[in-house]
Amino acid sequence: MAQHGGPQQRIFSPLRTALHRFAFILLILSAFGLMLLGKADTVLIERIRAASADLVSPVMNVISRPAASINELTDKIYNLAHLYEENERLRRENQQLLAWQQAARNLSHENARLRDLASYTSPPALHLVTSRVIADMGGAYAHSVMISAGSRDGVAKGQAVISDEGLIGRVAEAGYQASRVLLITDINSRVPVVVENSRDRAFLSGDNTNRPLLTFLTADAAVAPGDRILTSGHGGAFPPGIPIGVVSSVSENAVRVAPMFRRHQLEYLRVADYGLQGILSEDRIRQSQPSNDANITEVSPDLPDGVGIVPAGPTGNDSTSPSTNAAGEAQ
Repeated sequence: MAQHGGPQQRIFSPLRTALHRFAFILLILSAFGLMLLGKADTVLIERIRAASADLVSPVMNVISRPAASINELTDKIYNLAHLYEENERLRRENQQLLAWQQAARNLSHENARLRDLASYTSPPALHLVTSRVIADMGGAYAHSVMISAGSRDGVAKGQAVISDEGLIGRVAEAGYQASRVLLITDINSRVPVVVENSRDRAFLSGDNTNRPLLTFLTADAAVAPGDRILTSGHGGAFPPGIPIGVVSSVSENAVRVAPMFRRHQLEYLRVADYGLQGILSEDRIRQSQPSNDANITEVSPDLPDGVGIVPAGPTGNDSTSPSTNAAGEAQ
């Protein structure tokens, strides 16, 4: 009985055997050829890759739908199975929240009565102006930014500039449409601060680095890495309690603080008006300056005329003094 396909089998059988035997080598050669082709013609490879993705994406979309449907069905079954437990947990949380709500109401009422008894004066209302950083005015030797808010928006020199994390700096120059903000990392920045845990007071001094220094710390100050640094409120520049940063390193020579902001990520800032005069107030600076008329002697309004007042003269024994004249007339 003659066998069908005898010649074809005798021809293709050695080829099939050789293909099975050298398949791994052929795959390596094919990969090497694709790598050479990719180096020679990158545009062609990118087009092939894009075409392959376009061809495979519908198939992957169809394949992923049953898997997504199965996952959704599994989640529904799991939620139904644990529905009673979830309901009980929510009931317990609701009871706890109701208890905390009652405690908060009692404390709020008690706080209001204590404030009335102590004649507590509420702080002035906080006024915020949100603006955008439009330019980075600093460099290696200065850390400042320009914001799109000025005096027309209520921004004044010395006001605090904050972000979502904490204090950024203060307004150094306030124009009509824009203002310049001096960052706390600038070498000209000095901020009175307090360590949150130990309540030790110090100054946060910028040195044009990303880690400003804590200066004027006492010898027995207890400062450790991780302590939060807040504004102390001294000097009238900023109110107390504004977060500034976290102590990053403590050594024998320096205590450095990591601010709660990154200079290259500043985008939107808020200028806070706490109603404080501040150390940078123009009126306060003008009042602190000595008078130019040094020869003018102020007389206390409580003293009568001629009591305790000796006019200034060339010498202490001026012959034309009122006392001398009075004595001469008496003689």
